[in-house]
Amino acid sequence: SIHNPILDKIVVVITSLGNAGIFWILLTLVMLIVCKDKKVAWTSALALLFSLLVINIFLKNTVMRARPCWIDDTIPLLVKNPKDYSFPSGHTFSSVAAAIGIWHWNRKWGIAAVVTAILMMFSRLYFYVHYPTDILGGILLGTVLALLSIQIVEKTLASARWKNWRNKRRDER
Repeated sequence: SIHNPILDKIVVVITSLGNAGIFWILLTLVMLIVCKDKKVAWTSALALLFSLLVINIFLKNTVMRARPCWIDDTIPLLVKNPKDYSFPSGHTFSSVAAAIGIWHWNRKWGIAAVVTAILMMFSRLYFYVHYPTDILGGILLGTVLALLSIQIVEKTLASARWKNWRNKRRDER
């Protein structure tokens, strides 16, 4: 009932940013190149890798939950009908995982990332390709694996071996 032609076009753009995690992947690559402190980029990259392995390759194919648009095909879709399973939402998972990782290291960028993630979550419900529980599952799993990514990056970058390698690279420049 909230659909209208203007909102439809805006939400198509938002949901398209999350296709194959492209927005978060490109953002992570930019952060790897631009950011002096690479922790934010490595956390995002690790979270996205977890997203691919845990959600898209393993969990969706294990749970095999049909999408709402497959069950009730009387509602016309405004986006391409997804071919993979519904639970959990990969758009949500990757968005939450990357956004929390970014927010942990940089609150200013993190707020923008969290707002973008929320808009992507909404878009998946708006287009009738996910159930609310798919979104909730993506939020919970994305949060857990983002926190794991943060811990791994903190421990790795705090290690003496990493510091020696980084100092050696700095001296070479």
